[in-house]
Amino acid sequence: MTTTAITRVPAPEGVSPSPQYSHVVWGTGRFVAVSGQCSFDEGGAVVGAGDAAAQARQVFENLRRCLAAAGAGFEDVVKLTYFVTDMAHMAAVRAARDEVIAPDRLPASTAVQVSALVRPELLVEIEAYAVLPAEA
Repeated sequence: MTTTAITRVPAPEGVSPSPQYSHVVWGTGRFVAVSGQCSFDEGGAVVGAGDAAAQARQVFENLRRCLAAAGAGFEDVVKLTYFVTDMAHMAAVRAARDEVIAPDRLPASTAVQVSALVRPELLVEIEAYAVLPAEA
């Protein structure tokens, strides 16, 4: 038997709500941290050079694969941190996120604009934290 509890608070009292994330998320169970993922394919080539939407989709696919390696899925994600080279890319990132995360399971999130990522053609990097059920 396994147990888990993830609680999402979209907007605590006195905090302006956002349709893009939950302000507070907590859970009990096994903690999983996924390193920042970029739009690399299995061979290390950049997918979607210059295309934020294509890169975001590949990043979420890489996150899915990393989460699966830990026995997790997007329903277990409690926090996402977005690093983008231009805040204008966030619309594409949110669209890709919405393809894999249900609107009632939005994690806590932080978006940061950075001057550069590890390679100049990269536009988006995302890291994730998840909570999995603990073995009873």
